[in-house]
Amino acid sequence: MTPSVAEQRAAQPTAAPRQPWIQSATYDGWLILAPPFLALLVVAVLPDAYRSTAQMPVLGWVVLVLLIDVAHVYSTLFRTYLDPVRRRQQGLLYLLVPLSCYALGVALYLLGGALLFWRVLAYAAVFHFVRQQYGFLRLYSRHEPRATLSHRLDAVLIYAATLYPLLYWHLSPPRHFNWFVDGDFVQRDWPAGRLAISVAYLGLLLVYLLKEAIQWQQTRRLNWPRNLLLLGTAASWYVGIVVFNGDLAFTLLNVVAHGIPYLALVWSAGHQPGPDGRRLRRGAWAGRYGLLIFLGVVGLLAYLEEGIWDGLVWREHTSVFGLFQHLPRVADATLLAWLVPLLALPQATHYVLDGFIWRRSKAAA
Repeated sequence: MTPSVAEQRAAQPTAAPRQPWIQSATYDGWLILAPPFLALLVVAVLPDAYRSTAQMPVLGWVVLVLLIDVAHVYSTLFRTYLDPVRRRQQGLLYLLVPLSCYALGVALYLLGGALLFWRVLAYAAVFHFVRQQYGFLRLYSRHEPRATLSHRLDAVLIYAATLYPLLYWHLSPPRHFNWFVDGDFVQRDWPAGRLAISVAYLGLLLVYLLKEAIQWQQTRRLNWPRNLLLLGTAASWYVGIVVFNGDLAFTLLNVVAHGIPYLALVWSAGHQPGPDGRRLRRGAWAGRYGLLIFLGVVGLLAYLEEGIWDGLVWREHTSVFGLFQHLPRVADATLLAWLVPLLALPQATHYVLDGFIWRRSKAAA
């Protein structure tokens, strides 16, 4: 008896679901998932002094802090102020956020001094870094069932992969690195606390591995981008904060794993395929030289910001910012209370706006 068409289709093997790439396997692989692993390789060959002391070479600072960390802050412009569609839709938000951040920054500085200001900004930055990894997790889990135990475990693990090293840092003696300035984190040396959270974290990792093994046995499928994201996050945060105690090692793992994927995500978001399959490009990066404009603008703005910081406040990298050394160094505490929050405004605005610009809505592109 000849089988029916429906029976023949049922007998055919079902094609494996596609991996949930944001742009493509190549794009995501190199620019979003690979950076923490590449940073780990670089750290592995660093001289011991750079993994265990506060030494930071000028070239390392320029590449990591100036050209990646500070530059990625300005990439938010291409998703907000330089995007004509979003500027029309959310113009009031883009006005109120920097004004509010500046007012709050000045109030914090006047009421609690420099340390309170930098402490609040540091914890805002930490929240931003942690939430970015959670956001990538959600993107790479978007085709998986929600409201399941597996889904919740993934979320718990991505938070644990970032918060466990941060808690370890808070429960350790002063480190050879900081987020912004010395003392910006509240720290207490508590060995028993470090041991307790380490055991709990290890247990969570084992539970996750067991969950993935069971899913593989049942479906013969792994979500590669989600697992690579979790592995890269856990490895880079753990090695950079817990294993090593060096400023360069921490900055390398912290900045590369965060800044490069963010830049890649902003670029990808501005070049999504439209209904006809063609790339939709809009705003300041829409032309043939869009990538050069994108990288040139964020790099130039980062250099100008850090040059003004160095000339007016820090005076730490005079060889890099020679043109800015003619600026008068500001030492008056009251004047600094108005100046420092202004210079830090791009970062503060970036942290706040980032909580809005990736939300999906019917009107959003």
